[in-house]
Amino acid sequence: MTRFIITILMFALCGFVARAGTQVNVTQKNNNPSRDGLYIDPAFTIGNAANLVRDINFNGTIVGNVHAQPLYIEGGANGPMIIVVTASNNIYALNATTGTVIWSRTDIGPPVTSGLPCGNISTVGTIGTPVVDLASRSLFFDALIDGVVKKHFIYSLNVDTGATNAGWPVDVNATAMYNGLIFSSLVQEDRGALALVNGIVYVPYSGYFGDCGSYHGWVVGVQINNPSTGVMAWATTAAKGGIWGHSGVASDGTNMFVITGNTTGTGGVWGGGEAIIRLQAGPFWSGMPTDYWTPTNWFSLDNGDTDLGGVSAMLIDVPGANPSQLVLATGKDGNAYLLNRNNLGGITAPVAQLSVGFTIGQSSATYRTAQGTYFVFRASSQVKAYKITATSPPTIVTAWSVSQSGQGSPWVTTTDGTSNAIVWVVGAQGDGMLHGYDGDTGAVIYGGGGVVMSGTRKWNSGMVARGSIYVANDNKVYAFRIPAGGTPTPTPTPTPTATATATATATATVTATATATATAIVTPTATSTATASATPIVSPTTTATATATATPIISPTITATATATVTPIVSPTTTATATVTPIVTPTPTATASVSGTPTPTPRPTPTPRLHTTPRPRPSPPPRP
Repeated sequence: MTRFIITILMFALCGFVARAGTQVNVTQKNNNPSRDGLYIDPAFTIGNAANLVRDINFNGTIVGNVHAQPLYIEGGANGPMIIVVTASNNIYALNATTGTVIWSRTDIGPPVTSGLPCGNISTVGTIGTPVVDLASRSLFFDALIDGVVKKHFIYSLNVDTGATNAGWPVDVNATAMYNGLIFSSLVQEDRGALALVNGIVYVPYSGYFGDCGSYHGWVVGVQINNPSTGVMAWATTAAKGGIWGHSGVASDGTNMFVITGNTTGTGGVWGGGEAIIRLQAGPFWSGMPTDYWTPTNWFSLDNGDTDLGGVSAMLIDVPGANPSQLVLATGKDGNAYLLNRNNLGGITAPVAQLSVGFTIGQSSATYRTAQGTYFVFRASSQVKAYKITATSPPTIVTAWSVSQSGQGSPWVTTTDGTSNAIVWVVGAQGDGMLHGYDGDTGAVIYGGGGVVMSGTRKWNSGMVARGSIYVANDNKVYAFRIPAGGTPTPTPTPTPTATATATATATATVTATATATATAIVTPTATSTATASATPIVSPTTTATATATATPIISPTITATATATVTPIVSPTTTATATVTPIVTPTPTATASVSGTPTPTPRPTPTPRLHTTPRPRPSPPPRP
C-alpha cells in the first residue's frame, strides 16, 4: 500500500510541475512581432477585470521620462522582472512583485538636452521601446548620447545583470550607410520600437518635430552575434520620410514592415515616402512593387505634410477573407488602408479603405472574437474600433467608439485568444486613468478605480503579465492586479516565505497505514500556494511534493507543519524533506487551505490531489 500511495503521488506531482513550468515573457512592443497588442491571460475575465485594483505596495520608482512600453521577463536568477527605459538614458530592472530595483544602469551616457536643430522632447536619450532576446538573455535599445558629436548608439545588456555585452554598443553614425547616404544622429530620432527577427535587431528612425534638417526614414539592422561588422541599413531615397509610429518595426517572422511619412524635393518622382515598405532580412529592399505600397495621391500627401505613417504598421490575419493576410496603415489623412502584405502592389489603390479620423504617432491593436476581427486605435479624443469583414475582398466597417480624455495607445486582453476581449487604454496626458472596454460593444468594463496616475505620456501603452497590468510613466511604474478573489495567473516572488494551512474533510471506508519520505527541490524565486477547493497560484518551474499528513522541514530557516494538502511557499534554492504517515482511502475527497502550523485532524486523512489550470502561452511622440 505504501508503494502504491507513493507512485500515485509521483504521477500527480509530475503533472503539477509540467503545468507550472511555462514561462510568461513580454519581450517587445505590443507583445508580438505583428504589433497586434494582444495578451492572452485567463485571469482577465470580464468579471475579474471590473474589480482590478492598483497594487499600492508596488514601489516602481525610477528616474526619467518614459516614452516606451515596459517589458516583462522571467527565467532568470532574480525572478520575474519589469524592464523600463527612460529618456534620461537610465535603464531599470524592477522586481515584478515589489517594484524594487534589481539592477539599474545610469552610466550609459548623458542624454541630449540642447543643441538639436528642432524638436519637442526636452530630454532625448532612450525613447523607443527595447526588445529582448530570450535565447541569449540580452536587452537591446537605442540611446542618443550627448557630446562634441551627438550620436545614436545601439546597446546590448545582459538582461539579468545589466552588464554591457561584449562587442556593444554599435556607433550608428560610424556604421550605417545606404546607397552613399551616411546616417547623421543630429537630425535623426528613434521614436519607434525595435524588433528582433532571426538574429538581427532592427531600429527605425524619424526626424524631430519641426521637420528640420536633411533627415530620412531609416531602418538599421545589427546582427546580434556579429555587432562589429554585421550592420546593414535602408533609407528613403528622398529627404525626410520618417518612421514616426510608436510600434516602429512590425514583422511576419521573415519580413519587416514600416510606414513612412512625407518626403520633400521629389519633383513628383516617388522616393520612399508616404508608403508601407516591406523589407527583407538585413534590412534589404528589393524596390519591386510587391515590396511597397503608396496611395495614388502620395504627392498631394507630401505637399500637405499629411503622413501616411500616423500609426505604425500592424499585421492582421482575417480567416475567410481573400486576401486574408493583411497589413494596416492609418494616417494623418484620416483614412485606414488595408493591403495584401504578400504583394503590396506599388502605387495603386488599396485592398480596402475607410475614413476613420485623424491619427498620429501612436500604435494600434487587433483582436478576434466570435463576432469577427477588429482593429482599434485612438482618433483624437475617441477610442475607435472597426471590423474587417471575412469577404473577398475584405472591407472595413464601423464597430464602436467611446469618448475618452487622453492620448494613450490601446492594447487588448483575452482569456483564450477570442473570449472576454477587453480593450485597455490609458488617458495619457488627459484624465490619467486606466480604462477597459468590452471588445465587442465598447461598454465600460473598468473605469479607472479612482486611480489617477501621474507623468503619463501620449501614445504610450501598458503591458500585461500574470494577472497584472503594468504602466510605465515618468519617474514611476504602476501595477494593477486582479484581486485576490479572482483567478490570476501566477506572479512569482523571490521573497523567502513559508506558510501552510490545511483543512481537510474526507470520508474513509478503507484504512491504510503507510510511511513515506518525500523530497521537494524548488528552483529560485519559487512561490506556490494552493487549496483543494480553489485554483492554485503556482510559480514557474516549481517542483513540490506533499502528501496527506506532512511535516516538512525547510532549509535553511523555515519550518511548516500541515495536515492534508500542503504546498509550501519556499525561498530560492530550498530543499524540503517531509516524512509522511497517511491514513488514506483509495478515492477520497479533500478541501484544504494552508496557514501556520495546524493541529492534525483526528479523522482518517486522504491523499489530496493538486489541480492547476494550465496557463496558455502568449500568442504573440508624434509629429504633432
